[in-house]
Amino acid sequence: MTTIRAGVIGAGHLGYHHARNYAALEGVELAGVADSDPGRRAKAEADFGAPAYATAAELLASGIDAVSVVTPTTSHHAVVMECLEAGVPVLVEKPIAPALAEAEAMVAAAKAKGLLLQVGHIERFNGAVMALAESLRNPRFIECHRLSPFPGRGTDVSVVLDLMIHDLDIVFALTQSEVVSIDAVGVPVFSESEDIANVRLRFASGCVANLTSSRVSLEKMRKIRIFEDNAYVSTDYSAQEVVVYRKKPGAIPEGANPMEHIEIQPLDVKKDEPLKLELASFIECVRTGTRPVVSGEDGVRALRLARDILAFIEEHGPKPAGDAGA
Repeated sequence: MTTIRAGVIGAGHLGYHHARNYAALEGVELAGVADSDPGRRAKAEADFGAPAYATAAELLASGIDAVSVVTPTTSHHAVVMECLEAGVPVLVEKPIAPALAEAEAMVAAAKAKGLLLQVGHIERFNGAVMALAESLRNPRFIECHRLSPFPGRGTDVSVVLDLMIHDLDIVFALTQSEVVSIDAVGVPVFSESEDIANVRLRFASGCVANLTSSRVSLEKMRKIRIFEDNAYVSTDYSAQEVVVYRKKPGAIPEGANPMEHIEIQPLDVKKDEPLKLELASFIECVRTGTRPVVSGEDGVRALRLARDILAFIEEHGPKPAGDAGA
């Protein structure tokens, strides 16, 4: 097996775990990390024994085969383009970029250079989501809740781009259909942009999805519920558990309690660290040249919908005093 020399640009909270997983993956050498913060560089060097650089250019010049870009969202475009120009396949954390034009430029550049561009929608590698996708037949209604206390990071963008975009990507993957209508509301609490948001989406297939994301909740919740004809599927992302409630075949006898004619079946879930699986998949795609589970195009699709949701919130939200009737 050819050893893949992997690097990480951005050694903050999430970037540190990218480095940790690369250092532990079979057939992978953590070739280095890059971060402008001396303390982060020192910690990465001490914990993983890999060289640390002050700039992405220095890391890229050291000779690497793959790289994770785990910098603030606002810098994704510049950093990813630098990596692609150096001829290095990229996994960029979600969202792919804050602006749609930037995301499309990244995808176009990767295509022009024949390089892999994967987007870090990590929930696709959650064991519960993988089991859920295999069990679904025809989703009719989807409800998602992704709630957390205020994180103190990632707040440079709206909660729609920070958290909800995970579920937008998952819903697209489950419905395999295009959005035909949007109704949304968002409210800033501690940030300049939305800290809590809700959206109702209708798809061309007829499926309706209701998504709520908040980073100002007292408790954490990451759940998705799917309703189909004669079935209800409940998924807990955090616990990596999926339970299917399905009506038993045949007619319900007259006078019988309908609730006694429901089968409750927990699905087998292969539990592992989603980030580990995501990075292993990325490395395998680099090694074999195959299409990633979450491509740059997938990242653009989720971002486009997120931007449409934010545009709806802005257009239909409260107007500043004096704007009435404008």
